[in-house]
Amino acid sequence: MRSADGAGGGTRGSRADQADHRRAELLDAARRVVLERGISSTRVADIAKATNVSGGLIHYHFATKDDLITAMLRTTIDGEVGRLKQLVQDPGTGVERLDRVLRYYIPRSRADQSWLLWIDAFAAGLREAVVQQILLELESGWIGALEQVILSGVDSGEFTCDDPRGAAERIDGMLDGLIIRYTLHPSVLSRRRLLEHARIAAAREVGLSRADFPDS
Repeated sequence: MRSADGAGGGTRGSRADQADHRRAELLDAARRVVLERGISSTRVADIAKATNVSGGLIHYHFATKDDLITAMLRTTIDGEVGRLKQLVQDPGTGVERLDRVLRYYIPRSRADQSWLLWIDAFAAGLREAVVQQILLELESGWIGALEQVILSGVDSGEFTCDDPRGAAERIDGMLDGLIIRYTLHPSVLSRRRLLEHARIAAAREVGLSRADFPDS
């Protein structure tokens, strides 16, 4: 009996692994198609074509387009928030940790796929409740990380801030606006200047001067 159960368990495990692999492929394809066409314009048929499978197979794994897009956005959030938590927990002074979070927040370039995805999600979120919820979770993750770093700096005596949560919200909101400007208007704002704005704003929020932050 143990042998039969083991064999059966192996078969079930193999099927589950195959299903997980197929879901991962579909999520990756959904991300690529959304980056090309936008969330609102993406159809299940477009994702099926990108993966060379039938729409029926996609609906086997995801009941609706909303389910698929939601899963894709959540997968992206999980990766970003996981990396963010690591940055917050890594050793260093308060300034070093805060600067790490700022540099991670800012896109590497105007072609940064994560930020292109989130800018599109901001627009879609005006009309799609499921996207609104995803964005709220992402914003909460970022604000929470900033707040944690500021609180830690206050506790260690490195920072002076009466309202860490408010400071985190202001930094987050400012960066969102500047990053959209940076992405949409290449001739107006460089990444270097964007990072400079972020460091100046963060320094003011935690009772430091710009000189306390790195130059590069």
